[in-house]
Amino acid sequence: MLTTTEILKKVRELEIKSKKITQHLFTGEYHSAFKGRGMSFREVREYYAGDDIRFIDWNVSARFSHPFTKLFEEERELTVMLMIDISASSLFGTVNATKKDLVTEIAAVLTFSAISNNDKVGVIFFSDKIELFIPPKKGKQHALYIVRELLTAEPKSKGTQIAEALRRFNGTTRQRSIAFVLSDFMDHRFEDALKVVGRKHDIIGIKVYDPMEMQLPDAGLLQVNDAETGEQHIIDSSDYWVRKQYEEHFFKHTDWCKSAFLKSGCDLLHVRTDEDYVKVLQKFFIGRA
Repeated sequence: MLTTTEILKKVRELEIKSKKITQHLFTGEYHSAFKGRGMSFREVREYYAGDDIRFIDWNVSARFSHPFTKLFEEERELTVMLMIDISASSLFGTVNATKKDLVTEIAAVLTFSAISNNDKVGVIFFSDKIELFIPPKKGKQHALYIVRELLTAEPKSKGTQIAEALRRFNGTTRQRSIAFVLSDFMDHRFEDALKVVGRKHDIIGIKVYDPMEMQLPDAGLLQVNDAETGEQHIIDSSDYWVRKQYEEHFFKHTDWCKSAFLKSGCDLLHVRTDEDYVKVLQKFFIGRA
């Protein structure tokens, strides 16, 4: 359990790192990737050659016997919701960090990216039930509160039910919003809920996984524990067919996740715990723009 001093130190470290990434790597990309709700009228000015004639204000033009045009600006305010999987499997990690560590960093970066664009940010922490709901708000203090919760959130349950988070999100958000689902997606019961939510909102999944979840090492007999169910198994990792089946199971589930998101009209990113998530996010933002 972290002390208050350790929490404050980690919050500050995450704030500095997230802001640096946001300012130096995501300048403009986030803004361009996620459009506002539409265009709102700003002012009328004199018409210049090259202006779109569709926006000429004929009433004002007639009054002054000179063409005037309407100017519009993008309504930027967006609502961004982060759905964060804090189930027991998120604590697994064999390389640079656990999946939870990586999810925390990515969520902090997305939070500060949204806040710097004056967007609202909210969070749904979930396991196989809703653990905590933070309503969307703006501002630095709200961002720091989210980061503190990211660092200290402790689930009351161990399992994973992504559909629960999707339904809660859909039930609490009326206007079209952007939602990031950060999870290892150790669940195969969320496709229907994703289809429903995907029709109304812009959903981006970020699948975080550890290299050992994809490939077993050749290390003889291993005792494997399922963090969510508590089941224990002894497997012979020196057996080629055991390793092959293990790898095939990973890719089968990965393909199922890709298909579920594709059918729902949603995006799915993949981030490994020993890879640079910044490049994955940046590539996605640029592609969206």
